[in-house]
Amino acid sequence: MPARNAGPRTGTSTGTVYLVGAGPGDPDLLTVRAARLVMEASLIVHDGLVDPSILALARPEARMVSVAKRRSHHSVPQDDINALLIREARSGRDVVRLKGGDPFIFGRGGEEAEACRAAGVAVEVIPGISAANGAAAAAQIALTHRDASSIVSFVAGQCKGLVEQDWAGLAGKGRTLVIYMGVKTAPQIAEKLMADGLAPDMPVAIIENGARKTMRVLRGPLAGLPTLVTDYSVVSPALILIGEVTARDDAEINALALEAACKEAAR
Repeated sequence: MPARNAGPRTGTSTGTVYLVGAGPGDPDLLTVRAARLVMEASLIVHDGLVDPSILALARPEARMVSVAKRRSHHSVPQDDINALLIREARSGRDVVRLKGGDPFIFGRGGEEAEACRAAGVAVEVIPGISAANGAAAAAQIALTHRDASSIVSFVAGQCKGLVEQDWAGLAGKGRTLVIYMGVKTAPQIAEKLMADGLAPDMPVAIIENGARKTMRVLRGPLAGLPTLVTDYSVVSPALILIGEVTARDDAEINALALEAACKEAAR
């Protein structure tokens, strides 16, 4: 399959906006298509959670535009990001819009795709390994397991009206709940889930910097979730996983990781 050019075009034709999932951080977890687009791009509009090692794959002359969003500071409002993508595409330039994880899982990719289509700009979506899938795999936590979970739910921990949300049934026996962006609201999340009937001793895990060299995995009961966050100074990006699948023994996980490292060193 020939390479798809993501660089500037000649003439007056409208460019394409590529909504590209950068995965959880490790450049080895990029899809082949995503890596190719990043390496060929002349313009990359990227989020703050995209790992620098992925941005380093771009050509030296590529123009980089950061539109990082943080809880307390939005450098570029979403409407301005939409306008930027449309303006650059209308000028005849292909745009790589690079997002951490997958563009359509809490990545506002849906909003950007809608804005591009409404403006008559071609848009393509290149899926990425989601933060949940990548982080859970790196931590060797199976989101589904025949003995523990047949249902997985993704929720946003910073949604408006958190205490009014009905989370009953999202977590409990046979279920796994994955909470994005829940570090700052961990006390409210724990209180809300217990108020909705979840047992205080339900196992939880926090995965900080999932699938990166600085990854940490912290485990405890649901009632102790706020304490885990504060005692270990957890910062974003971090996921909170709730359910029986998180209750694996750390010693077993460390033994498996050591075995894998020895096999790799012996190659």
